[in-house]
Amino acid sequence: MSSEPIERRVSYIGDRLRGSLCDICKKEYFRVRDYCGSCGRKSFGKMKNIDFFYEKGMLEVCTLIKEPTNKFTKLGPYIYGIISFHNGKVRVPGRLTDGILKEEEIDLSSFEDREVVPRFRRRHTVQQSDVIPTISLAFTFADEYYPHQKHEIVKPKKEYKTPGIVGYGAYVPKFRIKEKTIERSVPFIDEDAITTAVEAGKMALIHSGVDPSLIGKVYVGSESNPYAVKPIAAKVAQVLKLGKEEQTDGVQSVDAIDTEFACKAATSMFKDAAALTYYPGVHTPYAMVIGTDNSQAAPRDELGGELDFFVGCGASAFIFGMHDVIAKLEGWYSCTSDTPDFWRRDLEPYPRHGGRFTGEPAYFKHVVKATKGLMERLKLQVSDINYFVAHQPNIRFPVKAAAALGFKEDQYMPGLKVANFGNTYSGSSPMGLAAVLDRAKPNERIVMVSYGSGAGSDAYSLVTTSQIEEKRRRQKFTVKYQAENEHIEYINYVTYRRFKLGF
Repeated sequence: MSSEPIERRVSYIGDRLRGSLCDICKKEYFRVRDYCGSCGRKSFGKMKNIDFFYEKGMLEVCTLIKEPTNKFTKLGPYIYGIISFHNGKVRVPGRLTDGILKEEEIDLSSFEDREVVPRFRRRHTVQQSDVIPTISLAFTFADEYYPHQKHEIVKPKKEYKTPGIVGYGAYVPKFRIKEKTIERSVPFIDEDAITTAVEAGKMALIHSGVDPSLIGKVYVGSESNPYAVKPIAAKVAQVLKLGKEEQTDGVQSVDAIDTEFACKAATSMFKDAAALTYYPGVHTPYAMVIGTDNSQAAPRDELGGELDFFVGCGASAFIFGMHDVIAKLEGWYSCTSDTPDFWRRDLEPYPRHGGRFTGEPAYFKHVVKATKGLMERLKLQVSDINYFVAHQPNIRFPVKAAAALGFKEDQYMPGLKVANFGNTYSGSSPMGLAAVLDRAKPNERIVMVSYGSGAGSDAYSLVTTSQIEEKRRRQKFTVKYQAENEHIEYINYVTYRRFKLGF
């Protein structure tokens, strides 16, 4: 009998930090074991699977790796150490990530005995033809940018007649680069669209309290998948433990699929996800939609380099269902045309766009049409809408679209986050929606309108419920928190380009 590929076996354990607990002596192990080293033969059948993915550890001891081996050369100097979980019951080796280290400023004693949080990242660099290695044995300090948040599965209290959002999460990296009018989020060198998707999904599960095994479908929308052929969604499902899992073969009962339609690759699936949870007999209590992008842009000294002033990195995740809904899906309207305003040909590293052609006949035509179509369908007036969120490729476009539709600043400004994070593409309008949900009160109406080049828009109307304030207490890592965090680190353009090239 042949074994599984080595990368599958390594990622299956390391991506989720799987371990085992002896039900007899309560000894814990990192990595799954069939028997306990202390209890021996009598522990067969008494070992329980556990994981440390949502846990908080402590960095006990560490060292500085000054001259990384070939696989880590791009990372530069980094900190490696021993992390303990559960008061020292389990110890694992791990790398500290999200650090630009200057050897002369490093005091290793200041790192030790501090609490850390597991982060899902690329493990090391590989050739372009290889499978990208990932792991959650990367850590950041829990008292800095990325806080530890407790993950609890909560029994649903109320079933609604219509589906909607039951939980959400957003993630942008801590690194930023400042431009004249905006600052933009920049991925660390070991981050990509896969890792940001996992982080946003993790936040959505924490916020919702949903049992991951009840999520029967996950859509991941992106235009910056690091693979041309291989889904992001399969990795997301494995790491987040979505769907029921057979202990014998590690295969999960969940449908995971990637979607692609430029910047509306995720929002296109909102109605599909909601419909799956509503349709009787499908047995999909919950569905997750993630928009994630680390879009590339040509350097500024090359043709098409003007995009490099706006691209950001981040992800937004939403869980749809019928129980404990925080925002009911009131209606939707979509429109599409073959308008090639932005594209990237196969095997080309950077996208191109149609210059001023991307404005009136592309973005504005579709955003305005979709919004008006939705409002006419639901018989809404501008005054009936508390918040308006549009796709945000820059600051000017969504503001101009909102004004053309008659919306005022107090309706569109709360969701306008492009000045903080840049254009997060598939996560752009969903990021604005997350920002609004962070502050919305019960019984308020939110209209979100996406835009995807190629071209099309999805307009949605959502009405918040009384449960939005109750669930808000579970979420520390809000959009505002990420925009205003004191641990944000600003970098120069050279470092930005190096990070964007990644492992």
